Amino acid sequence: MSGLNKGEICHDAIVIGGGFYGAAIAIYLARQRGFKRILLIERESALLMRASYNNQARVHNGYHYPRSFTTAYRSRVNLPKFVRDWPLAIKQDFTKLYAIARRNSKVTAKQFERFCREIGAGIKPAEPSLRALFEPRLIEQVYWVNECAFDTSQLSTWASRELKESGVQVHYQTRVVAISKGRLVPLEVVVDLAQGGQQAFSCRYVFNCTYSGLNQFGGDFPGVGLGLKQEITEMALLQMPPALENVGVTVMDGPFFSMMPFPARGLHTLSHVRYTPHLHWNDLQGLDPYQKLGQYDRATRVDKMLRDVGRYIPEVLKAKHVDSLFEVKTVLLKNEGDDGRPILFEKHTGLPGAYSVLGGKIDNIYDVLEKLDAESFFTGSDQATSMSGGTDA
Repeated sequence: MSGLNKGEICHDAIVIGGGFYGAAIAIYLARQRGFKRILLIERESALLMRASYNNQARVHNGYHYPRSFTTAYRSRVNLPKFVRDWPLAIKQDFTKLYAIARRNSKVTAKQFERFCREIGAGIKPAEPSLRALFEPRLIEQVYWVNECAFDTSQLSTWASRELKESGVQVHYQTRVVAISKGRLVPLEVVVDLAQGGQQAFSCRYVFNCTYSGLNQFGGDFPGVGLGLKQEITEMALLQMPPALENVGVTVMDGPFFSMMPFPARGLHTLSHVRYTPHLHWNDLQGLDPYQKLGQYDRATRVDKMLRDVGRYIPEVLKAKHVDSLFEVKTVLLKNEGDDGRPILFEKHTGLPGAYSVLGGKIDNIYDVLEKLDAESFFTGSDQATSMSGGTDA
C-alpha cells in the first residue's frame, strides 16, 4: 500500500468513533477490564460532535415504545442508572407530557395506561392548566410522565476528562479506511493521515462504534450482518414562548411529534414523524452517509412542522426557529415496523477480535456494557477477568 507507515505499538484495543458510545466503551475497557494501551480514533475535531449531539437529547423511560415492549422496558430500567451515573448532564427541571391523539394514533389512552403499568413507568393525568395547552378536539388524554433530557456538552466534558485519566490515547481528525487481519498481530487498522499518506496501527481488538459509518471500511472488514437504513434528518431548534419554556411534549403514537428541552443550547428541539426524515436509503458499503449529508441542500421543513404541531398546541405558533440540526440517523431495517431500538452488538467471526456496536438511544449504553461484561478479553500477557458494572461518572 503506497505511502503506508507502520505503527510501532500493538494496542490492546482500538475504538473507532468518538461519540458517546465509543468514549464510554474505551473508558470501560480501561477502568473495568484492565486494558492498558487503548487508542480512540475520531474523524471530527472533538468528541460527541455528530449523532451524540445532533439528536433530541432525551433519556427515554419507555413511554415512547408501546409497540416494542423490550425497548420500552430496557429504557425504564436504564433511565435511573443514567441519571445516577451522569447527574451533571441531566436536566429534570421541566414538565414532560405525553398526549394521545384522538385520530390516527396506534394506541388509545386506555392502551397507553395499561402499557405503562406493564413496564412499571409512572404516569398521572395532567392538571387542567397543562391540559389547556392542547386542542381537545384532537387530543384524547394528556399525561404527566417521568423523563429527562441530557446536556451533550456536559457528557463531552466528562468523556474528555475520563479518557485522559484512564490513559486512553485519542487521535482527532483521523479517518479509518480499513480493518484487516495482521501478519504478526491479530488486527491492523489503516487510517488516512491529514498530511497525506496512510498509517497502520496494530491491535488485539477493534470496536467499531461509528454509528452511521459502521459499514464504511475496506480491508478484511465484512460489514455488519443486519440490514441498516440511513436517514438524513432535521431536528429543529426553537425558542419557545413562555407557556412552553419549561414543558416537553410528545404526541403519539403515529405520525405525530415531540418537543424536548435541548440543554446544550438552552432551546427546544422539535421533531415530527412526517417531516423530520428528509431522505432515506438502505446502507451500502462504499456509500458514505456523511458525504451524502454534506451534499444535501438542508432546506428546512420547520414551517410544515409548526403548522401541523400548531393544530394540537396553538401556543407553539409563537415559537421562534433559531437553527436546525441535520444529521444521519441509522436504524435496523428489521425494527421499522415495531419502532424498536435494540442494540446491534456483532462479533465478526471472520475477523476475530473485531466488534461492531450500534445503539439507537443513549441509555442503550448499559445494554452494550452488559454484552461486554460477558466477553473474555486477552490483554497483553494475561487474561482480564469480567467485571460487573457500568462506567464511572
